[in-house]
Amino acid sequence: MSSASSPAFFKSIKTFNDFQGVAEDENYHPLPDDWFLAMADIVSSTEAIASGRYKDVNIAGASVISAVLNAVGGKGYPFVFGGDGATLALPQTYEAQVRDALLGVRQWIGQELKLDLRIAIIPLSDIRRHGHDVKVARYAASEHVSYAMFSGGGVAWAERQMKTGAYRIEDKGLSPPAPDFSGLSCRWRPIKAKHGRIVSLIVAPGGADTGAKFRDLILKITTLTRSYQREGHPVTEDGLKLAFTPRPIIREAQMRKGLRQRVRSALSASLQMVLTAWSLALKISVGRFNADLYRSDIVGNSDFRKFDDGLKMTLDIDDTLLARLRALLDEAKQQGIARYGLHTQDSALMTCFVPTALSKDHVHFIDGGSGGYAAAASAMRKSFS
Repeated sequence: MSSASSPAFFKSIKTFNDFQGVAEDENYHPLPDDWFLAMADIVSSTEAIASGRYKDVNIAGASVISAVLNAVGGKGYPFVFGGDGATLALPQTYEAQVRDALLGVRQWIGQELKLDLRIAIIPLSDIRRHGHDVKVARYAASEHVSYAMFSGGGVAWAERQMKTGAYRIEDKGLSPPAPDFSGLSCRWRPIKAKHGRIVSLIVAPGGADTGAKFRDLILKITTLTRSYQREGHPVTEDGLKLAFTPRPIIREAQMRKGLRQRVRSALSASLQMVLTAWSLALKISVGRFNADLYRSDIVGNSDFRKFDDGLKMTLDIDDTLLARLRALLDEAKQQGIARYGLHTQDSALMTCFVPTALSKDHVHFIDGGSGGYAAAASAMRKSFS
């Protein structure tokens, strides 16, 4: 497939709407040779989460996606939210803009959240030169939104390189431009489990020669979860409650530069929350905005499951299904087919990227409410160390 410096490449890929399609090779297409991966994650995220800063860790990961996509002028490029970080794939023509955006995000996160963001840009040519690939598929979570799924081993290899310090982006003593976080918000309360537990699950291949068996395992896992209520989807319309506390408004204001911009942001966010609550309570539209329809779209657009060289799911399930999943995963682990990490909690968190509430293609990143994917990844590392 030819290179493209616009969203045309990703949008040209046919979508699939049955999540089991993540295990089918024919849904994946190689990224163009002159593209690159932009990657970021929070250093020592496990320690930050242990101190109760899981919301800050989540907003840091989502901020990478919003800043990079705003820097290149749109949402037409593939990305995946990892809880404490993110991965995006873009054409080489945007490297300078993406580099500045990542440096700006790292500086903002260091100053405002007191967290250390690791950032890197890894060319596809280097990934392929080391014997790996990056293929992308489009999963249609709803009729309005499709999410990128990655396979080929290249994302996992690139992440390992980033953690060793390879491909690290340096600021060279220059002050980066302020990142554009337009559309990024976190105005909803944690979403309580309805069926017992919110389970954060990560499943990765056990070795390079387990391809077919690993795909079979993914099909077994998705078959188990699809038979459950709403396939384990943790977000429901009645579970979405606005967070009428100062914290989310302050957090949004922190993303603006300068006192005047921050005050304006806080006032705007407060007014929008009041109007949303009013629309929900009275079941009426405010101008062209209908909160009931918006809330319904949130549920459909949520990214509670994904695949990026491994399966990641945030599920609302009971102890019976959890036990069946553990048994299946333990067997796969013993056979060397897979590695896995699992973390349970009482609620899920949602962080939103909503360039405009009047469009229906807003995206919503889902993670566990007290550790989530970062805690699951830590559990996986400990069990295989």
